[in-house]
Amino acid sequence: MTTTDSLRSGPGPGPGPGADGRSTSGRSTSGGHLPVREHLPAARSAVPVLDVVVPVYNEEKDLRPCVLRLHDHLSRTFPYAFRITVADNASTDATPAVAARLAAELRGVRYVRLEEKGRGRALRTVWSDSDAPVLAYMDVDLSTDLNALLPLVAPLISGHSDLAIGSRLARSARVVRGSKREFISRGYNLILRSSLAAGFSDAQCGFKAIRSEVAERLLPMVEDSGWFFDTELLVLAERAGLRIHEVPVDWIDDPDSTVHIVRTATEDLKGVWRVGRALAVGALPLDRLARPFGDDPRDRALTGVERGLARQLVGFCVVGVLSTLFYLALYSLFRLGIGPQLANGGALLVSAVANTAANRRLTFGVRGRSGAVRHQAQGLVVFAIGLALTSGSLAALGAATGSPSHSTELAVLITANLAATVLRFLLLRAWVFPAHADAHAHAHTCSEPEDLR
Repeated sequence: MTTTDSLRSGPGPGPGPGADGRSTSGRSTSGGHLPVREHLPAARSAVPVLDVVVPVYNEEKDLRPCVLRLHDHLSRTFPYAFRITVADNASTDATPAVAARLAAELRGVRYVRLEEKGRGRALRTVWSDSDAPVLAYMDVDLSTDLNALLPLVAPLISGHSDLAIGSRLARSARVVRGSKREFISRGYNLILRSSLAAGFSDAQCGFKAIRSEVAERLLPMVEDSGWFFDTELLVLAERAGLRIHEVPVDWIDDPDSTVHIVRTATEDLKGVWRVGRALAVGALPLDRLARPFGDDPRDRALTGVERGLARQLVGFCVVGVLSTLFYLALYSLFRLGIGPQLANGGALLVSAVANTAANRRLTFGVRGRSGAVRHQAQGLVVFAIGLALTSGSLAALGAATGSPSHSTELAVLITANLAATVLRFLLLRAWVFPAHADAHAHAHTCSEPEDLR
């Protein structure tokens, strides 16, 4: 990779140290989780707040007018220091010479040369090397109206969001393009929604931004180096619980686009299959992308509750209610053919396995299959304690009344289960999943799970 960089930054102030003395333009130093999002300060600095990457391949005709227009727009409207980086994907025409001249002529313009093709490869390389706290990219044809650029990056600068995307499919977007591309775009996003449960509306609009500390953690997880890079980035971010801001855009299709639709669509579908399979088996360490508890201002309003405990209690209660209903249904079913003790033992065993699995994933945020057998074995010990409590209650009831009614049995079991539930939560938190219960880590886990090491 070669770089030509004008050392002059664009107009406007840049980032400086935050209120607590930490630099907001450097990389995250947290090992286990992302730091709390903060509003980027407006103190002057040589470091730009925004680095806009323009990936190009054989764009000798469109590159100069694109960069001139973008630079003029940012100079007039953007209130922070900025940089424009031209990322050349091994062009074979005069693109390198055009880019080098632009870097020499315009302040805040940099030229980076890569010897391999791939939009994803270009973005990964430049974003990983950039010192700006907000990273963005746009297509060289500037199909997206530049008035959407400030609304795109403002939520990232303010600390409200982690990523931002332009959407051509939002209700208030205004788009001019042919029916063929419209059909392909909507069809692709329908596939993403149905197969990967994607909640964002437009995966492939060439108009996106990301905070640098998120990019630092997220980029190593993204395998694709081509056009599927955007989709993979967004799907992983969304599954990790990061906040994605969408901006409706005005967009005019470029009739001279060199994108090969069929080949791109085929590669995208392969990527959907690969990412879907990885998510299904828990092969991705998404816990590394979680924000700490307290990132949401509503979290900080809680008083007198150990941090991290509140969310775990909510998750445990939801799982507990569902497990209890499942247990009671199984008990009633088993009771049709066997005695109360056997029915209770069988129902409690099945529901205990399901309860441990659900709490493992939802309450304590453990992903992946590593350690699952050990967790289930420990869960069975907890199950044995619950079995002793409920079986003892049934035995006491039988001794006291002789032949209790079914409704009385259920009432006693519910009471015994409430006592067992409190004990179960304490044991799960302190013994089964201790590495995931520290209050100061983040919402789900404070240290890397065993299966991520």
